Amino acid sequence: MKQAVLSGYQVVNNINVYYEFYPNQTAEKTVVLLHGFLSSTFTYRHLIKLLKKDYQVLSVDLPPFGKSGKCNEFVYSYKNLAQTVIHLTQYFRLQEITFIGHSMGGQIVLNILHLMPELADKAILLCSSSYQKRSNLPLIMTSYIPFFHLFVKYWLARTGVKKNLQNSLYNPSIITEEMVNGYLQPFLEEKIFVALTRMIRDREGDLPVKVLNQIKTSCLLLWGDNDMSIPLNVGVKLNKDLVNSELIVLKETGHALPEERPLEIYNHIRGFLNNF
Repeated sequence: MKQAVLSGYQVVNNINVYYEFYPNQTAEKTVVLLHGFLSSTFTYRHLIKLLKKDYQVLSVDLPPFGKSGKCNEFVYSYKNLAQTVIHLTQYFRLQEITFIGHSMGGQIVLNILHLMPELADKAILLCSSSYQKRSNLPLIMTSYIPFFHLFVKYWLARTGVKKNLQNSLYNPSIITEEMVNGYLQPFLEEKIFVALTRMIRDREGDLPVKVLNQIKTSCLLLWGDNDMSIPLNVGVKLNKDLVNSELIVLKETGHALPEERPLEIYNHIRGFLNNF
């Protein structure tokens, strides 16, 4: 019997958020999936097929990515994105939550753990963004130039979706036309580039070490040994700065863990969540 998925939109924190919700009446835990920069819930499609058998799953398109709102008035700071996810979990009245974040999504998870630690049972960080600074002032000021979003569009088009995928995978031979189209689709809409321009101004940088040290939630860190986007040494440092964390390194793996190693990730998640 095919398991139902409730997909749709919900306005929370003054933005329209797209979600995919896989209810599981027998599951004791709920996992909430947050994707990385320039991605969407599409990146978790292989992992969702595995997770939904054992857990209730909520996968979120973080604004302005995927199918979520691309409103120029929304504040695209990591803190505000974390608050948006918190509002969505409260809308669904979720409890016993394990947050799973890939790349930028990992930094949003860390912000949630900082803002509302009681919301999370555990957290899993997949090649999490960490220690990145805010955009420099000249770039922020330049973003106010009229039609700057066209420069953002040009910058992204220079490399293209396929090239970005090749750079994030250890084994680029797994790239398919379906994969390329799935990542490309959200960028066919002009509004995304206007919203990304706003994000350049709003993104406040990753959490500082003193805040990371205060996070007590049990965290599992999964990293590819050949991650060229967020190198393994970032994971090693993050493992030291999070007082209750464990780091597992996946061999012959790049940055796009959910694409390259969904089964291994699933097995590590199950082991982590079953370990009380």
